[in-house]
This record gives sequence, structure tokens and C-alpha cells, in this order.
Amino acid sequence: MPPPDPLVARLRAAGCVFAEDEAALLRGAASGEALKALVARRVAGEPLEVLVGWAEFAGLRVAVAPGVFVPRRRSELLVNAVLEALTDEAIVVELCCGVGSIAAAVRAARPDAKVWASDIDPDAVAVARRNLPPDRVREGDLYDALPASLRGRVDVLVANAPYVPTEEIAFMPAEARDHEHRVALDGGADGHAVQGRIAAGSREWLAPGGRVIIETSRRQAPRTASLLEQQGFQVRVVRDEERDGTCVVGVLGGVEGSPAG
Repeated sequence: MPPPDPLVARLRAAGCVFAEDEAALLRGAASGEALKALVARRVAGEPLEVLVGWAEFAGLRVAVAPGVFVPRRRSELLVNAVLEALTDEAIVVELCCGVGSIAAAVRAARPDAKVWASDIDPDAVAVARRNLPPDRVREGDLYDALPASLRGRVDVLVANAPYVPTEEIAFMPAEARDHEHRVALDGGADGHAVQGRIAAGSREWLAPGGRVIIETSRRQAPRTASLLEQQGFQVRVVRDEERDGTCVVGVLGGVEGSPAG
């Protein structure tokens, strides 16, 4: 029987559930003193993805960096929802894009799609420009960042906007709470402040029959859906139990089915 791996043991003692996998990734990223430094940072609580410089998302390795929102597997649900909706050469915009993981996954699956992304956080925009064509990533507040030429032409607006209620951020895992910029997490008093602004501004940017896809939680889905219904969208709630993901899909001028949990 081989002797215990001291790196795995140290990671497990620090609470890393997948210690063997993490040890392999860290060893792939560095060796010697550099590896020791990475391990010390991981044991101190820094996200693994930041330490190795990338996150796995929808079959891609997307670049990440300190301070930015690390893509979660549950957001792959949004990628699927976008791909189901695409026609040829569709225009897709990812708002609150973070590192642009959703847009990058859509672009990889559908190279014909015209994909844009925007975020208010300059650090996130800098990383997103590594994952997408740089000229397609805009810095600014939601729709203010987009080229005016897209107005009325967007087929799909997709967003993993911050939806954690302000007072609940303190209860998030430390990897998010302590290492991701608050602007990527804080959804306002009820968690719907940014979602509400996306819904309110969406109609003037969408093409006829266009749709909005917004990530939310199971608990918050009814309110997210109502924000789109108030703007005249037909909505449905999509739930992925395996990924623990929830999103609301709203169609403008179409029938999307009855809301469901």
C-alpha cells in the first residue's frame, strides 16, 4: 500500500472535500516553492480556480483571476437554455457577464452566433476579454455598455445577475464572500434589484420574439418570473436538479408555457 500523500492530507485537513483532485490540479499548475505557496494560499481559503488560473465550465477552461466571480456549474443551465433558443446567426448578449463564461460556452457551441457581453466590474471585463473576442466585451452598467446598433436586434439576453440579498452575503461560503467582488454577489435588499433593472430595460433591446434568460434560486424564482411578466413576457421556470440550477425564461410576443417549479 503506497504511503499517504502529504499534500492530499493537508488539503483534506483544511476541509477540501475533493483533496485528491485538488492536489493533482495544484501540482499541474506549479512545483517546488511555487507549489508550496499555492498550497498555503489554498489552505488559507483562496478559491482553487483562482490559484490555477482557470475554471471548468460547460466543457471549457475559462480564465479567472483574483476578485472576479468564479463560474458555477449551475450556470451551465443558462447555456443550455440559450442554445435551445438560437436561430442561425442569432445575436446573444450576456449581461453581468463576469468572466464571460456563458457567452464563451455559447460561442464555442454555436460559432455562427454573434455574441456580446458586458459587466460593470473592470477586473471582470479584463478577464472576459481573455475568454471572448475583446471587442465584443464592453464595460459599463447593464445596457449602457452595449453598442446602440444592437437596440431592437438582440435575440437572447442572458444574465447571471447578482441575486443574493444583501443581508445574506454574510452566510455565503468564505470562498465567495471573502474572495469575490461584492458587486458580483449583492442583489440588493431582496436580491432582485439588478434583475428588476434587466427586466425593465429588456424590451427596447430585444428583437421580435426575443427572450430573456435570468439565473435565480428556487426560492426566488416566482419573484424573478413576475418581474418579466410585468414587462409583458410569457415566462417559465426551468429547474436542473443535478446542477442545482434554476433560471427563468421569458419570451417577448410568444408563448413559452406555464410557469412551473
